[in-house]
Amino acid sequence: MLYQFHEINRTLLNPLVQWAEATSKLFSNPVSPLAHTPFSQRIAAGYELMYRLGKDYEKPPFGITTTVVNGKEVPILEQVAVNKPFCRLLHFKKDFPAGGAVEQPTVLLVAPLSGHHSTLLRETVRELVKQHDVYITDWTDARMVPVSEGPFHLHDYIYYVQDFIRTLGPEVHVISVCQPTVPVLAAIALMATAKDPSLPKTMTMMGGPIDPRRSPTEVNNLATEKPFSWFENNVIYSVPPTYPAFGRKVYPGFLQHAGFVAMNPQRHAQSHWDFYMHLRAGDHDSAEEHRKFYDEYNAVLDMPAEYYLETIKTVFQDHCLPRGVWEVEGKLVRPQDIESVALFTIEGELDDISGSGQTEAAHDLCSSIPAGKKQHFVAPKCGHYGIFSGRRWREMVAPKIADFIRAHA
Repeated sequence: MLYQFHEINRTLLNPLVQWAEATSKLFSNPVSPLAHTPFSQRIAAGYELMYRLGKDYEKPPFGITTTVVNGKEVPILEQVAVNKPFCRLLHFKKDFPAGGAVEQPTVLLVAPLSGHHSTLLRETVRELVKQHDVYITDWTDARMVPVSEGPFHLHDYIYYVQDFIRTLGPEVHVISVCQPTVPVLAAIALMATAKDPSLPKTMTMMGGPIDPRRSPTEVNNLATEKPFSWFENNVIYSVPPTYPAFGRKVYPGFLQHAGFVAMNPQRHAQSHWDFYMHLRAGDHDSAEEHRKFYDEYNAVLDMPAEYYLETIKTVFQDHCLPRGVWEVEGKLVRPQDIESVALFTIEGELDDISGSGQTEAAHDLCSSIPAGKKQHFVAPKCGHYGIFSGRRWREMVAPKIADFIRAHA
């Protein structure tokens, strides 16, 4: 019933939220007489904060319309290359002028299915698209997928990745960020075992829990301290009738978001207070940065229950991949069978979600890849998000990925 209560509460709050937004504009819009009254900035700031704390956050757009190639601005068309029930493969296609096309390596960017939308990797795409032909997995909110489409298991995630790799061809370079490093490694390992000719050229794994037993973080501890039955009984709910997936069992996005906030409640409280003070002081640039961050951070999606629970058990509780006992529908996942795919692992020095060594563990598992095709990088002074967004991503991490891809293309 928790999901239903959440929806009722959201409906009841909606008039208050809309009123707060309207009042904020009345006291901030220059054409409004109230904007020129004493304390108008303080009043507008308070109401906007109330509005943003209570509003619904929809999936934001990527908003990547142009890039620069060889010093020239090139338009980008966002196209759906493959459309599956639980995921779309998006292509950021460059609209080169006639005769001006530039051949670039094809990159499959596998986004996490762990609460946030794939737009969380907007900055990742924006930087990669300058030198690569970029595709990204755009996972669908499970509450929008009708029950008639069937369940979505962890092995379905693996099969989706394999289908996308085969669609893009053997020249593709696969980049996985955080959660998908595990199913992506499994997908490529199974393809290697089966001697699949569509194996990618390279696989870059960033900040993922390949072996969560190394330097366990608070996220890892949460999964191991509680029994599997606790997750089944406390975080899985049915989608209410207001959505297309009525009746589907999911791990609701609002619960995931509450978990995100609970990890650093003081930091988020301080951020909202700073936002209010910036609005009071007329610091619109800082206020806009806050809006952009939380428009993304607060936009969450529901995950299919079977996929979420299997990930908890397989990855975080039983550690099936590093122990060499993971079977996907009767087929053993053998990373040691990967020989031709170059491997690049990236970790953040200050990552508090995927601890030190968790991603690097892929090198031990992929024992048949020659040393000359392996590379590891620890990004200094980088937290989890810093390895795929922000200044350090642009200046330190992205150039190394581009060099690695060129070296093994």
